[in-house]
Amino acid sequence: MIMKTKSTPVSRPKKNARLVRVTAPALSARRSFSVIAIATSAGGLKALSVILGALPADFPAAITVVMHLAPDHDSILAEILHRRTRLAVKQAHTGDVLCRSSVFIAPPNHHLMVAKGGRLELSSPNSEKVHHARPSAEPLFASVANIYKKNAIAVVLTGGDGDGSTGVQIIKEQGGQVIAQDRPTSENFSMPETSIQTGDVDFILPLDEIASKLLELVEADRGREDGRTPAKKLKAALKNSSRRPAA
Repeated sequence: MIMKTKSTPVSRPKKNARLVRVTAPALSARRSFSVIAIATSAGGLKALSVILGALPADFPAAITVVMHLAPDHDSILAEILHRRTRLAVKQAHTGDVLCRSSVFIAPPNHHLMVAKGGRLELSSPNSEKVHHARPSAEPLFASVANIYKKNAIAVVLTGGDGDGSTGVQIIKEQGGQVIAQDRPTSENFSMPETSIQTGDVDFILPLDEIASKLLELVEADRGREDGRTPAKKLKAALKNSSRRPAA
């Protein structure tokens, strides 16, 4: 199959850890904001830690995350990631509203979707699984694409099965962009590879280059919207991102 990818730059926390309250201004579906939807499975904790840990505290986009989790156990993924990034991290609930510089994690056994105005919705725990998973990337990617159009960014990270491969096609149909983790840095390349085979992946990148690409894409979107040149802001953001918080 010929791919049409446009570029191939080819401590467990204590249970009483306090999460930062999400207080950033709410996002609407205005074109001036970017929303990033990330999907992962096997090896996802490391991948998410690397990416989120490299983003600056004032990252001007909202991030949503689906990771395949055991359905019968409470998840402390949000608490773990909160300790590894300067961004605000929380487990998503129906009624939450997307915020800049914030990360919303799908809870176990619920699909995560985005509705008008950036409002989050969780499916019933009895809703149909997709690719044998609940949560699945597909409902998240499709909803983000339908609301945020060209300002939607999908990221497919290490993981098994083909989850996300349909969603990335919807992201591209609506004018958004897609990043996939490359084979050498993936613990399980099945999820990224299946998305790549659709021909709708724009960038196939090593894990440690994904955060800088997200900064580049988000700042470029903002620069086009308000007429500013994003180069200086991007350079400063990348410099600040090198100062990572302690794990």
